[in-house]
Amino acid sequence: MHITDLLQPGRVALNRRAGSMRDAIHQLVDLMAGGGNLADAAAFEADVLAREALGGTCVGSGLAIPHAKSTAVRAPGLAAMTLDPPLACETPDGAPVRLLFLIAAPDQADDLHVKVLAELATLMIDRDLCAQLLQASSPEAFCSRIAQRETPGAGPAGQPGAGRWRFVAVTACPAGLAHTYMAAEALQQAAQARGIRLKVETCGASGAQNELTPQDIAGADCIIVAADRTVSTARFVGKRVLTVSAGEAIRDAAGVLDRASEGSVPVYRGGDAFRTSDWKELGREAYRHLMSGISHMLPFVVAGGVLIALALMLRQFGLPQEWAGMMGTVGRAAFTLVYPTLAAFIAYSIGDMPGFMPGLMGGYFAQMGTTVAPQSEWVSSGFWGALAAGFGAGLLIRLLNWVGKRLPAALDQIRASLLTPVLSLLCVGAVMVFFVNPPLGCFNLWLMELLEGMQGGSRLALGTVLGALMATDYGGPVNKAAYLTGTLALVDNQFDLMASVMLGGMVPPVGIAVSCLLFPGRYTGAERRTAPQNLLMGASFVTEGALSFALRDPLRVVPACMLGSGLAGYLAVLLRCGCPAPHGGIFLIAVIQNPLGFLLAWAAGSFLTAVVLGTLKRPLARNQ
Repeated sequence: MHITDLLQPGRVALNRRAGSMRDAIHQLVDLMAGGGNLADAAAFEADVLAREALGGTCVGSGLAIPHAKSTAVRAPGLAAMTLDPPLACETPDGAPVRLLFLIAAPDQADDLHVKVLAELATLMIDRDLCAQLLQASSPEAFCSRIAQRETPGAGPAGQPGAGRWRFVAVTACPAGLAHTYMAAEALQQAAQARGIRLKVETCGASGAQNELTPQDIAGADCIIVAADRTVSTARFVGKRVLTVSAGEAIRDAAGVLDRASEGSVPVYRGGDAFRTSDWKELGREAYRHLMSGISHMLPFVVAGGVLIALALMLRQFGLPQEWAGMMGTVGRAAFTLVYPTLAAFIAYSIGDMPGFMPGLMGGYFAQMGTTVAPQSEWVSSGFWGALAAGFGAGLLIRLLNWVGKRLPAALDQIRASLLTPVLSLLCVGAVMVFFVNPPLGCFNLWLMELLEGMQGGSRLALGTVLGALMATDYGGPVNKAAYLTGTLALVDNQFDLMASVMLGGMVPPVGIAVSCLLFPGRYTGAERRTAPQNLLMGASFVTEGALSFALRDPLRVVPACMLGSGLAGYLAVLLRCGCPAPHGGIFLIAVIQNPLGFLLAWAAGSFLTAVVLGTLKRPLARNQ
């Protein structure tokens, strides 16, 4: 979909005056209503203002893109307006707003507004285009300028390749949620500041958005892969590819673009799972393969845990037992596929499709604890066994492919269809049965007995540590390690540890929001306006709500959040709270064990974070 498909000259106004952002939005809504896109202009305007209250839509460089999904929208549309004089308001870079676009999306249009927003933001990175729009003599000329840039090669004379991207990027994180889009936004903002044309494909939980076309890839000088899990890279063979983590792109997007601009970025040749001899990069590569497995494993844990929780709730409310029993059975069945899925997708990430089957079977052997002993003596090697199976199967496939390349070409078909599957399954099975499951099964049994036996101070300490670790890097490796520990404990019915982890992730955004309310003089207006959305993110167990604050002021924000999350984790164990599902936050309160204690721990941790952070931060000048 092109911008000019939604924007018509009749919905463009030039050189308008506006006394406030509310006034500007009102004028934009009038333009939209004149095009017949709205069923109820007043209701739509209220929805736009409500979205604006959650966080300003000024993106910097004089541009604002207010938007809303609304039941008052008949058909999707765009309205645009230039301001003369510019509107002075709070913006990320302090620049007054001169150019506005209003996006109207029907309520049932899924992520249409996100796609349009991404397309607009990408187009408006081009400062020359923005200048041309501000100087347009008529609405028709305004739309014509955009149409020229949306058509490859149709830029103005003297600007060859104006329709091509200099850099393209792909962002992804294990859960496909906040980090994916935060990395994309950070890269886009850094590119805009440097005058670099950039298109970003986001591989989120709902699939790829703003997908890179073959033309985008062919015309790019460098491709940036900012991902914490494996993404499809076969399409990048022969291009310069810079691989970084999503977290690095968020923290230092400017540095990533600077590295991409260097001639030392290697050309991607494809094929090898571990493509470097650099130990640091080797560790990152291994981490991506691990996160690829975990990202595919988590839906089983989440869905299974929620179904088990719902089964418990049904029993509490006296609903038919057969339904509760069925849901509990389905949920527990999902848990039995956790380790096979983890191993299968680690192996798939390393060895591509041939790695999937031996990885899956290796994970199954880890789940069952298969050895040469009688089945009654089998003990699951659990998570560590699945890791061994996944990495072992993937690397084995790489070895078999290397050997296979030295066989006669006439044997390629039989090698791919018979020899590789049989040999990989045999080798993975033998290694798991004889060498992995016996010691790791004993280790896993010892670990479960240790956790079950931990009482008093030691268990309180564990809950405190898990809670605090959830507040260290807000979706980064340490946070994910703590979360994984909680989910593994959940699989072993250690519900109190999952409660510590859940609360540890819920406290930071809420604590920051409460601090903004209690100490308004220590936060900017833009920061204070994020309080409502941080409250919602914290309640929903989305720890990343605190990330922007932590990046701006890590020495104050991180310790304050760790103290609050640690206290919440401590109280969760002390008050014998139990969380039977790995996700959902406050919306699981009906099935939480000791719900009052859970709420008390959450409130205490959030209040401690708020007070400590408010005490550590310095008062701002009044004009901020």
